[in-house]
Amino acid sequence: MSTLRFQALQEASNRKPVHFEEIDRKSNLFGSNVFNEKAMKQYLTSDALKGVRDAIQHGTKIDRKLADYIAMGMKEWALAKGVTHYTHWFQPLTGTTAEKHDAFFDTSYDGSDPVEKFGGAQLVQQEPDASSFPNGGIRNTFEARGYTAWDPTSPAFIYGTTLCIPTVFIAYTGEALDNKIPLLRALSAIDEAATEVCKYFDKNVKKVTATLGWEQEYFLIDKALANSRPDLMMTGRTLLGHTSAKGQQLDDHYFGSIPTRALTYMRDLEQECMLLGIPVKTRHNEVAPNQFELAPIFEETNLAVDHNSLLMDVMQRVAERHDFKVLFHEKPFKGVNGSGKHNNWSLATDTGVNLLSPSKTPMSNLQFLTFFINTIKAVNDYETLLRASIATASNDHRLGANEAPPAIISVFIGAQLSKVLLELESVTTGKLSPEEKTDLKLNVVGKIPDVLLDNTDRNRTSPFAFTGNKFEFRAVGSNSNCSNAMTTLNAIVAKQLIDFKNEVENLIENKDMKKDDAIFNVLREYIKQSKKILFEGDGYSDAWEKEAAKRGLSNFKTTPEAIKAKVSKQALDLFEELGIFNHVEAEARYEIELEEYTKKIQIEGRVLGDIARNHVIPTAIRYQNTLIENVKGLKEIFGKEFETIAKEQITLIKEISGHIEGINTKVLAMTNERKKANQLTDAQKMAEAYCNKVKPYFEDIRNHCDKLELLVDDESWTLTKYRELLFTK
Repeated sequence: MSTLRFQALQEASNRKPVHFEEIDRKSNLFGSNVFNEKAMKQYLTSDALKGVRDAIQHGTKIDRKLADYIAMGMKEWALAKGVTHYTHWFQPLTGTTAEKHDAFFDTSYDGSDPVEKFGGAQLVQQEPDASSFPNGGIRNTFEARGYTAWDPTSPAFIYGTTLCIPTVFIAYTGEALDNKIPLLRALSAIDEAATEVCKYFDKNVKKVTATLGWEQEYFLIDKALANSRPDLMMTGRTLLGHTSAKGQQLDDHYFGSIPTRALTYMRDLEQECMLLGIPVKTRHNEVAPNQFELAPIFEETNLAVDHNSLLMDVMQRVAERHDFKVLFHEKPFKGVNGSGKHNNWSLATDTGVNLLSPSKTPMSNLQFLTFFINTIKAVNDYETLLRASIATASNDHRLGANEAPPAIISVFIGAQLSKVLLELESVTTGKLSPEEKTDLKLNVVGKIPDVLLDNTDRNRTSPFAFTGNKFEFRAVGSNSNCSNAMTTLNAIVAKQLIDFKNEVENLIENKDMKKDDAIFNVLREYIKQSKKILFEGDGYSDAWEKEAAKRGLSNFKTTPEAIKAKVSKQALDLFEELGIFNHVEAEARYEIELEEYTKKIQIEGRVLGDIARNHVIPTAIRYQNTLIENVKGLKEIFGKEFETIAKEQITLIKEISGHIEGINTKVLAMTNERKKANQLTDAQKMAEAYCNKVKPYFEDIRNHCDKLELLVDDESWTLTKYRELLFTK
């Protein structure tokens, strides 16, 4: 097997950058393969175009006759670009995307009169098998019916020779079976709630859009090297492997010159993104060797989530052309930084105002403070639910690992804005005097743009940080679908804005307060109530863990602990009130995430046991036999003196035996614990058993294997090593 490793190394070393040329400038390519406004104007009737616009902007339902006209135009556009098939492209609860391709082709009943067929019925709805996707018990195996339904707010696109139509996925009985439906419901809730609050400041606001700009981190590993590692292929991460002598200590990779092969891959990827309308803008080396990042321009959240899901698929396909494998796992390598997907979130009005960006007038700054403080209050009240939204088996490796935000949710706003909140906290209860109101508007609220101008400090240890005109949710995992975190964040802020509006109205109606007085009074109380969530210090420190515990903040370090918040009374009430999940949908998702966690740990345990016993131990024994033959030869030559002469070899033989025994003992114990866990019928208890009883053996087994990697002759070792995976460019 060691020959496979060296063949892979030889293959990787001989790679040349794949030839690539841009076919046109980005501005000309952008959206060429998207059925966007430009394409619709060309291929749709005026009535059909108006129908799509109304559906996007106002949620108006498209009737079936109009859908036929839209489908006809979409089909003609696609056929003109060489498309042969269409698919409903959706996001089931697997964390990835799904598609079933049908040809633009039909015949009459007797097989004659072939024709390219695609009508409104095919555009609006398809029927994939609902029982074969995760459903949390909503559907039985014999109840397979589920429906995909067109989402006109996310434009259709062409990938390869297939027209992809973004859709939602629902059960026959009406429950959401995907990530998109809850997100759309949350976005509708925050639109309505934020618009109502905006009317305090601008009566012209009719719509508020949640925006998202994600930052995608990833590793690029040569395909041959990745294929030589069973753990990378099966789990997306290395379950064993001794750390390289050189890792990221010198900080020489971060923002450094991008390696030629990687840069060629990025250029090819960016061209594909331009064609698909994914507005990627930034690329750079990340901290760890062979780790990179790309980031787009902000978009409406539903579209941004679709684009990120599409991007992750496109990245893998483009990587194939360049003989790379993309690793999205949050922690593919021990000893170097893992990967995140920072979610930069804000709110924008249809009048062109970013609600989390202040300006030069006191009124707009009071609007900024209203949304700023309400967001902080929402995170304060729902920090356990926000933590649950980013909980996965793979992200557990990253959170709190002194390279990413800790598992404790806190908010960083910077020293200057902290000072502003402190001054607002001292606002008089009740009606403000004219002098106090003037002082607030001129000297506190009025000076916020200047404050932010100087507020250049950042805190990379914070999971939820204000960064000038947006909040950055840094704790989202690189392998995650953004929808989970974005559904939760938009939902809790929507709920908070509803409560805020009710409290302000109560003061205006029952306490005879002016609007500004009422707003200041409510914001003052929110500042007081949210102090525990604000933290400006080092989130990696032990002192913060102790301080957070004193403040009553949660610190759930594992997924089975964290996701209990998803079915708490607080969460169920929130989701039901806003119409995002009913209890059945919420509890189904909880079951699905527990099952996914269990299966991932189960797979990792089985793969680790296989590699340890079928790769590491045989390799160690072969090398040990070589040492034994050496000792035998020395004994024949030197007689009694051989024990002194062969002392090091004998010690090494014993050491290898110790590690072999350790591996066998630990793998057997892990297997037994896995069998016990598999007997449990309660999903929560099974996940906890895998987390607390099975997973702890991983590190013990790994330690023995990694020690053997250092002891065994390099030419005998079968598994590609860290230095080869991380430093082969």
